[in-house]
Amino acid sequence: MAAPGWIQPITSGRKRDNNYLLDSCAPIGLNYCMSTSKSAPAVNLWPSAEHALEYLRRADSIPHRVEGEAALLEFVPAFAGRILDLGSGGGRLLALVKAARPGGRYVALDFSPTMLEALHKLFETESEVTVVAHDLDKPLPSLGSFDAVVSCFAIHHLEHARKRALYEEIFALLAPGGMFCNLEHVASPNERLHAEFLKAISFEDEDPSNKLLDLETQLGWLREIGFTDVDCHWKWRELALLAGAKPREQED
Repeated sequence: MAAPGWIQPITSGRKRDNNYLLDSCAPIGLNYCMSTSKSAPAVNLWPSAEHALEYLRRADSIPHRVEGEAALLEFVPAFAGRILDLGSGGGRLLALVKAARPGGRYVALDFSPTMLEALHKLFETESEVTVVAHDLDKPLPSLGSFDAVVSCFAIHHLEHARKRALYEEIFALLAPGGMFCNLEHVASPNERLHAEFLKAISFEDEDPSNKLLDLETQLGWLREIGFTDVDCHWKWRELALLAGAKPREQED
């Protein structure tokens, strides 16, 4: 096994031509149940197969998710030839992006063994998709440059300081003119609205893996880092699409 942060191809149990890559880090996944605790403990349930499978069972039924995904696709550049999906889960978002922007190269990144297996099965015959195992709690490995970085319901599992650091790493990965599109779970401004959100999605229990942060703080971070055209382009209660572009290089 390579040292943390390095990527190596699987040489047994997988076909090399499936572009299935792995490093020694553990994963970050997605979620379906929510929490607004500002002092959430450092808990991550996503290595659990039961937790991951329960998310996959309910993923398609998250209210208004399709609307948010459609809004995200609008902001993936038409010219995007290389696209990274952070916290890919079962591959739902990347499959949509791939259909909307065909003919490119795609990288799916997650850490949950269950999610990685789902990604492997979904993209097994598609050589243009590379699956990478990596824990988003750790700095991103060297993956090259991308025209777009997308994510869906993943980054809110990180501690707040790590969220901001990841946004900086994403900015560095993007090619000039590239876009970052994050369909995210954000904090409600108060407990009453959070309770209404839980009721709207038919959940009583919250996922202790969640470390929610308000929308405005995250938009401010993107602007401070250097993203332009930063905005929230779609929102339903605690689900929001944050996006920003990396400026094009100044012509001499």
